[in-house]
Amino acid sequence: MNQESNLDDELKPTGELCLRLTALSKDTNGYGDIYGGWLMQQMDLAGSVLAEETAEGRVVTAAVQAINFLRPVPLGSNVSCYCDIVAIGHASVEINVEAWVTSKGKSPFQQKVADGRFYFVAVNDQGRTRRIPR
Repeated sequence: MNQESNLDDELKPTGELCLRLTALSKDTNGYGDIYGGWLMQQMDLAGSVLAEETAEGRVVTAAVQAINFLRPVPLGSNVSCYCDIVAIGHASVEINVEAWVTSKGKSPFQQKVADGRFYFVAVNDQGRTRRIPR
């Protein structure tokens, strides 16, 4: 867990909603929490949605920098991934991805559970790097 993040300051997501889904039992450990790898996969998928729109076509994940898992994700949570473009290069897109869960009950609220930086590269049909249209 990232000790530098002040979780109380994280009141609302940054960026646009790119993916929303429910965490299912097949993705849990013995304690009923969702595996970090599953959450990372969803964050990668969410980032790729924005990267594909930005690059106007196919992209591949080139790197992931410092994913911070801030809280456990309980079974049945509604998980939302928000994405924000950090930088656009000649052939790459750098995207910050935040994962939030919405609590259940009479007064639902959102909590940030993870964040990370994802790097995507635009590729052509042959899988070779291509320029991003501007």
